[in-house]
Amino acid sequence: MAAKLVPYLMSEDARTQAEFYQNALDGEIHFIKTLGEVPGTPEAAKDKVMHLVLTVAGGNTLFLSDSFQPAEGGRNMSLSLTFDEEAEARNAYAKLSEGGTIKLPFDQQPWGAYYGEVVDRYGVTWQIVK
Repeated sequence: MAAKLVPYLMSEDARTQAEFYQNALDGEIHFIKTLGEVPGTPEAAKDKVMHLVLTVAGGNTLFLSDSFQPAEGGRNMSLSLTFDEEAEARNAYAKLSEGGTIKLPFDQQPWGAYYGEVVDRYGVTWQIVK
């Protein structure tokens, strides 16, 4: 079986969250489809993001969508990014930490890797590894 796993994040403001990741992780927004493109959408919901495609950190894909219920972060899942260069990892960690909560400072760990964990301002947990 061949498949590709892509994280799909539900957001209270998908555009703003995607722009944050675009800046923090050297990303690019490739596609945005709004509910306004769907016939019969109420006027108040026309600007809501139905589907957004973003690549970050060298080509990793994230999907985002506006949620009609409160978007709650959870500890049952995290996104892990492994970098080739320590400087890139430190930079991503620092940017994702802005407005977020540091769970584990980015530093060399007993197993030899550099690792840190942060919950970003949107409630998404990131594990940054070098």
